Amino acid sequence: MSLSPGGAPLVSVEDLRVAFHTDAGVVKAVDGVSWSIVPGETLGIVGESGSGKSVSALAVMGLVQQPPAKITGRITFRGRDLLVAGEDELRSLRGREISMIFQDPLTALNPVFKVGHQVAEVIQAHEKIGRIPARRRAVDLLNEVGIPHARQRAEEYPHQYSGGMRQRAMIAMALALDPALLLADEPTTALDVTVQAQIMSLLRNLQEERGTAIVLITHDLGVVAGHADRVLVMYAGKVAEAAAADDLYHAPRHPYTLGLLTSLARLDRRRTDRLRPIPGQPPSLIHVPPGCAFHPRCPFATEVCRSEPPPLTGGAAHLAACHHQDRVVEARAVMSTGGG
Repeated sequence: MSLSPGGAPLVSVEDLRVAFHTDAGVVKAVDGVSWSIVPGETLGIVGESGSGKSVSALAVMGLVQQPPAKITGRITFRGRDLLVAGEDELRSLRGREISMIFQDPLTALNPVFKVGHQVAEVIQAHEKIGRIPARRRAVDLLNEVGIPHARQRAEEYPHQYSGGMRQRAMIAMALALDPALLLADEPTTALDVTVQAQIMSLLRNLQEERGTAIVLITHDLGVVAGHADRVLVMYAGKVAEAAAADDLYHAPRHPYTLGLLTSLARLDRRRTDRLRPIPGQPPSLIHVPPGCAFHPRCPFATEVCRSEPPPLTGGAAHLAACHHQDRVVEARAVMSTGGG
């Protein structure tokens, strides 16, 4: 795969494979995924649960334990291959240069420590700074991410925060040391749409101020709309499609991407239009179907799809792993003109 943004990449992931050996068989959670990102860019990684998007982010953070996992490929951050880096080097990078907003802030925050203490602890772990100055900076960060009465709220515990405020606290922790790369794993899950919009707006404003590169991981194409510069669609551990956000939304080339788009609720739909869910379920990563993994759910599948894995093909700026890209493009064109 060769879909690269302009400029020198901050992070480059090449042919990443993460496999877990279990009693039931080998789980290929990530199977040959490649992507890169430049400073100040937002890359959206989209897919259903089990598609491998979160595991790939954890691998970048060095948080996938070997064994039981086996990781191959290459993850380069500012010229350093993180897959061969020692634990001490990875620990020095986490928080300072690479940070992550985890999927569930309630479980990611320690319930027995005050929020301000936890934010200050991140700062003290990487800088020679006293407890009181670190606490002051923690309050400033909580205020920066929009937590009202930050000085008082810093003295509260996570259970005293709402879901949106816990997510803001996680963002404050992730940005405490001004990292170059932020991995945001489902940052708006379980939040109502108003709070979702606030969190995404907050991330975008902080990115503009700091020049942070953001990898936005989500199951919802609607969340990355208007926020991502490029989008990577994953299915069954592989890249199904990769393109600039506008191209992907207006002219998808993979039937899975098309299915995700047509299942979205949209304000411009006619009242008579019905949502079109993707039939079936994602496959087991132990027993992935032969050929194209999506073929049991695909309306365009033919015999070649059942026997031959499709390569990622297309122009330099838009790649898809599908034997019938032309048919997907035609179907999207018919839908956009109201013909289906």
